[in-house]
Amino acid sequence: METKEFMFKGFKMNGFAMLFLHLLVFTAVIVICFAVGGVALYVAGSVLTLAWFILLAGYMQLEPNEARAMVFFGNYKGTFRETGFYWVNPFFDKKKLSLRARNLDVEPIKVNDKVGNPILIGLVLVWKLKDTYKAMFEIDSQTMASASAPASNGKEVAVSVGNAVAGRMNAFENFVRVQSDAALRQVAGQYAYDDNEGEAGELTLRSGGEEINEQLEQKLNERLVMAGLEVMEARINYLAYAPEIAAVMLRRQQASAIIGAREKIVEGAVSMVHMALDKLKKDDVVDLDEDKKAAMVSNLLVVLCADESAQPVLNTGTLNH
Repeated sequence: METKEFMFKGFKMNGFAMLFLHLLVFTAVIVICFAVGGVALYVAGSVLTLAWFILLAGYMQLEPNEARAMVFFGNYKGTFRETGFYWVNPFFDKKKLSLRARNLDVEPIKVNDKVGNPILIGLVLVWKLKDTYKAMFEIDSQTMASASAPASNGKEVAVSVGNAVAGRMNAFENFVRVQSDAALRQVAGQYAYDDNEGEAGELTLRSGGEEINEQLEQKLNERLVMAGLEVMEARINYLAYAPEIAAVMLRRQQASAIIGAREKIVEGAVSMVHMALDKLKKDDVVDLDEDKKAAMVSNLLVVLCADESAQPVLNTGTLNH
């Protein structure tokens, strides 16, 4: 999307140079106050005093990764991004904004995955302000920021510049939080929780990893571009079944784990029995007919696959008929 942001090109002056001129005006005011003169001199002193107070409003200071949206009686005149101490037209409304990266830990929310299972999923993301014009004028951040201003005796009071910046950034954060919730629901609904619910080889929330995170970041940026905000990184940091089905799913996972373990045990037992029979035949230890081999295989599989230790039974007879 196109941006309407542009750099401020109006008059600006080094703050320290203007401070020197300001002190000269102050000195002139002091001299006039103590001088004895006519009406014209008093009028000049009054004008200089008024000018001195008006000039105070033109000073501003910017640190790295900060910006000011310059507004002149409702008209946007550009964004000031130069760091340092400056003086500009005191009638400009200099709306301060932070361009620094911020973390947002979105609390886990309950959503339905692709197959309808309720799950809890949360994310953590890193975001920052990219387009000052969209952030200030495309969304209603200023109203939300002023609504959070402190109040005294039931009446709203003026807040400092620092509180104003904090209010605006909190308004942006609330906007990111709401859109993150919507994007998270959208992405989570496209995939199954794990392989047990999805098709074989299908991407799932548990196995997706970077692919899921990249899609989440893409969806977030599509939603936040209208507000001039950018998500630099987004990752799922919490993923679990909802409490109402967690116990059932845990038993299912335990059953799957037991079946997998049994398969390994049986596979290993068959391999050991085969090795034992080959070894007995190769070394000519004993000559076993088919019935004796079947009995030996049965006994060995019982011993190797049992959960408890086998109780030995001594055969005092002969293996031959």
